Amino acid sequence: MHEKSIELLNKAVADELSAVHQYMYFHFHCDDQGYDLLAGLFKRTAIEEMLHVERLAERILFLKGEVEMKVASDVKKIQEVKDMLELSVKMETESARDYNLWANECASNADSVSKKLFEDLVIDEERHFDQYDTELENMAKFGDSYLALQSIERSKNLAAGPGTV
Repeated sequence: MHEKSIELLNKAVADELSAVHQYMYFHFHCDDQGYDLLAGLFKRTAIEEMLHVERLAERILFLKGEVEMKVASDVKKIQEVKDMLELSVKMETESARDYNLWANECASNADSVSKKLFEDLVIDEERHFDQYDTELENMAKFGDSYLALQSIERSKNLAAGPGTV
C-alpha cells in the first residue's frame, strides 16, 4: 500500500548517506588545513544527516519496507573551501526541492506521516543551505583573510598549550 512512500524514503536515505560521506570528507580536509570552524560545521552537518537516515529508516521499517543502504553519488574530491561550500549549497538546495516534492507525493498517496517527515527534513536542509550560503558570503566579503583568521585561531589555541582556552 505504501510502496511509493518506501521508494521515496529510500531515495532520501541514499541522498542523506551521500551527504554524510561528502561532508565528512570536507570535515577531514578543513581540519587538515586548520579551518576549525568550517571543519566543525561540516562535521555537525554530517551528524545531522546521519540522524536523518535514522528517521527515514525507522519510517521505512514501520511501513514494512526494506531499508536500502545505497549512496546516491560518490564523494567529490574537493579540497578548495569555496568549491566545498558551493557544492554544499547545491546539495542542500536539491535536497530541499526533492523533499518538498516527495512530501506532496506522499500526501497524494494518503501517507501524512511520511509527508510530515519530508517537511521536517526540508526545514533542516534549508538551515544547512543558509549556513553554507553565509560562509560563502563571508568568503566573498573578507576574501582569503576569512580562512586565515581560522588558521590563526587554531595556532593560538595550540600555542596556549593543553588545558587553556
